[in-house]
Amino acid sequence: MSAAHSYAQEVIERAKARGVMIATAESCTGGLIAGELTEIPGSSAVVDRGFVTYSNDAKIEMLGVPAKTIATHGAVSAETARAMAEGALARSQADLTVSVTGIAGPGGGSADKPVGLVWFGCAHTGKPTQTLSRRYGDVGRDRVRALTVEEALQLLLHSLG
Repeated sequence: MSAAHSYAQEVIERAKARGVMIATAESCTGGLIAGELTEIPGSSAVVDRGFVTYSNDAKIEMLGVPAKTIATHGAVSAETARAMAEGALARSQADLTVSVTGIAGPGGGSADKPVGLVWFGCAHTGKPTQTLSRRYGDVGRDRVRALTVEEALQLLLHSLG
């Protein structure tokens, strides 16, 4: 069993025990977090929906990320990750959301935002939204995405206590 599968199973169990609904807002993972969660039998009791917002327009249209936020800070930023998580919370039936936006590679990086940089957001009703970043390095697209899924699931676990 993969680490991600184990984390997903624990997320589903804790969310059920606490009566918490979850939604995801994903860019660089393209729905892999929601996919991992919905691999777990019984996940329909706690997974509300997943937003795959790969383009900037999708972030703006589906999650309400302000165009100015993306223009000022970029799609891969704390500000965009925060807006994605909060937008998913506002546009779903969820109590808890996780968002991810990053540069999986192999190209697309810069000195300030290298390949392997991922920003995460986690919004929970009644609590301050959290953001964090990880710099996985240029370890390959599949590896960056897999590590991002694991980290996002761990963020959900942490939020669920």
